[in-house]
Amino acid sequence: MIQTIKMNLDDTERLAGIAKALSSETRIEMLRLLRHKSLNVNEIAELLDIPASSSAAHVKVLEEAGIIKTNLQPGIRGSMKVCHIVLDHVYVEMNTLKNLEQDEEVIKMPIGSYVDYRIEPTCGIVSAKGPIGPEDNPRCFYLPGRMEAQLIWLGHGFLEYRFPSDSLSGKRVKCLELSMELCSEDHEYNMDYPSDITLWVNGMEAGTWSCPGDFGGRRGKQNPDWWPDKNTQYGVLKTWRITEQGCYLDDEKSEERVLREFQLEKQDYISVRIGIKEDAVHKGGLNLFGEGFGDYGQNIVMKLIFGS
Repeated sequence: MIQTIKMNLDDTERLAGIAKALSSETRIEMLRLLRHKSLNVNEIAELLDIPASSSAAHVKVLEEAGIIKTNLQPGIRGSMKVCHIVLDHVYVEMNTLKNLEQDEEVIKMPIGSYVDYRIEPTCGIVSAKGPIGPEDNPRCFYLPGRMEAQLIWLGHGFLEYRFPSDSLSGKRVKCLELSMELCSEDHEYNMDYPSDITLWVNGMEAGTWSCPGDFGGRRGKQNPDWWPDKNTQYGVLKTWRITEQGCYLDDEKSEERVLREFQLEKQDYISVRIGIKEDAVHKGGLNLFGEGFGDYGQNIVMKLIFGS
């Protein structure tokens, strides 16, 4: 599956990376070649009449921008890096949601830093280097190695995190935003496997996403080489926003409950729970991706936006 990316001027890092990748005529010519078929680094060098070292450097820039993906395959003299395009469309909206004088705090939470859970198989945890504990054993979810988690999956239940609230002292919160990469959980990937995934903040629902499946069929852009192709590969980056007008999931209203009802300033932390409700229509579990797995290279991100 080839990806489409939509950005605006708030997506600074990704926008700059893609702009850098497309700022070279040589790299643009490389993309023209790769639109027709996958090529290794040496083949690209020969077709463009450039040194293999230059070809490899250009490939690195395109890969870092997420425009192409590379895989190592056996060659005549060791392994060779084969390149293929994974990005089909890029849309850039020339707008911004940020007020330049807006006061905000961004907190990035590793996915292994949960403080409570209820887990039913299928379930497991892996780091960038390999599994953390045995698969389908909920007891392993409190192993110390969980702090290195880059992918967590569960067939039913929830994970709970606690974010610091010290920055709320003396300030008025206008918006709380939470984003994370998610998908359903089947034993292996299954594009048709719906799951109703709910977010709670301080014990109250902020909205449910009906995920259509457990996504695979192509490598996740961040996945380590050891991760099997038959398994879950990537998710969708979902964003919940809690404002003075209600709760929103990717800009669509998900709950009428407004920000003040969550009483963010009333306790020493902000509780965030992600999971499957007991009465969910589709109990398809969830995969939660860290910065080293999936497509988006991020952990759970909370943004607090303050106002006067």
